[in-house]
Amino acid sequence: MASRRAPVKSARRQRPGVFAGGASGTLTGMEFLAQKQIVLGVSGGIAAYKSAELVRLLKGAAARVRVVMTPAAREFVGARTFQALSGEPVWCEWGDDRTAMEHIELARWADRVLVAPATADTLARLAQGRADDLLAAVCLASERPLAVAPAMNQAMWRNPATVDNVGLLRRRGVEVWGPAEGEQACGEVGPGRMLEPAELVRRLSDSFSRGALAGVRVLVSAGPTREPVDPVRYLSNRSSGKMGYAVAAAAREAGAAVTLVSGPVALEPPPGVRVLRVETAAAMLEAVQAQLAEGCDIYIGAAAVADYRPAAPAADKIKKKAEAMQLALEPVTDILATVARSEPRPFCVGFAAETGDLMAWAQRKRMSKGVELIAANPVDGGRGFDHDDNELLLVWEGGSKRLERTSKTRLARQLVDEIAVRYADATTSQGNHAEHSA
Repeated sequence: MASRRAPVKSARRQRPGVFAGGASGTLTGMEFLAQKQIVLGVSGGIAAYKSAELVRLLKGAAARVRVVMTPAAREFVGARTFQALSGEPVWCEWGDDRTAMEHIELARWADRVLVAPATADTLARLAQGRADDLLAAVCLASERPLAVAPAMNQAMWRNPATVDNVGLLRRRGVEVWGPAEGEQACGEVGPGRMLEPAELVRRLSDSFSRGALAGVRVLVSAGPTREPVDPVRYLSNRSSGKMGYAVAAAAREAGAAVTLVSGPVALEPPPGVRVLRVETAAAMLEAVQAQLAEGCDIYIGAAAVADYRPAAPAADKIKKKAEAMQLALEPVTDILATVARSEPRPFCVGFAAETGDLMAWAQRKRMSKGVELIAANPVDGGRGFDHDDNELLLVWEGGSKRLERTSKTRLARQLVDEIAVRYADATTSQGNHAEHSA
């Protein structure tokens, strides 16, 4: 296989299930929160009033927020306040959602769980693994990263019991954000103040920047192309571009510098991603090749590029006639195969929307295109198109992996995690080969 351009930095692996730190670079500090699903647990402390501002800031960053309150929290702030600010139902007791499985539903819905404020009692309950109220049960049932923002009297924070509980939570991978020091509601001064809402929002945003592709240049193509028949008609397909846009966002979250070459879609640009808009397959190929010339480490071809285009588009609108009409088509240059043959070439990932034997078609496409990885999704019966969820079969030389159906946002993160591992392995292998050849 042709050589690849060396990455700016080596790809770093982040331990699953743990928040990654780090600053947000030159962006807003909240760019990774758009469309993320946050369960905010509010326990019974005076700092609960700050949680209302926290919800407001999260919504301002385009996150979705569902609030779970302990019974004691309602003594400080009413549930209607959080419902008005979040635009979502607020959970306080078992049965609020008229089912017996609220804790499971909320745990699966969340991308992150943050308990703010987390009182000494709440920290003790989490450390003990208790599930005798809804918030504790959600935290116990969740497989998503969990963070707590302690808030209590300074003596309670320094108490050996609290120190032990916090240490145990940290060893289990729970992020402990704070507390800050200063004057407290009781009049004492010391550690125990909940971090300010803006700081918690920044840390939540940073938690989605996992760093697995830090310093790597990623080029993504997404959406359909339109091939003109005449000035008012074109050939296209059912691609919405949602998967490709989610992949671009996930790569940015992983620390990559991302450029997205997009066909015509009705989607907002992912935060922090450079977007180049095109319409035809020829224009997409030209834009992709221009980016390759600037430097690219990974190319992810998620676009649904036309296979054929009209051989001779009409200069004027074709008038309707009674007799049958024939439209001559010619093949379009294969963008993925062209990138895979380029020199120097990036690590190449292709997509395949297939019906029938998914594994067989995915393997065939990987071999014919000459790429490292194929992400195939079934489209029998319209699956995958115009939906917010999807599933993928990943195929590489010597292996495969199924990613079960979930939201395209989460699926994209799983895919990017797999790409980061394959890319790091390929880069290491290439480096070892170069050493032996020297």
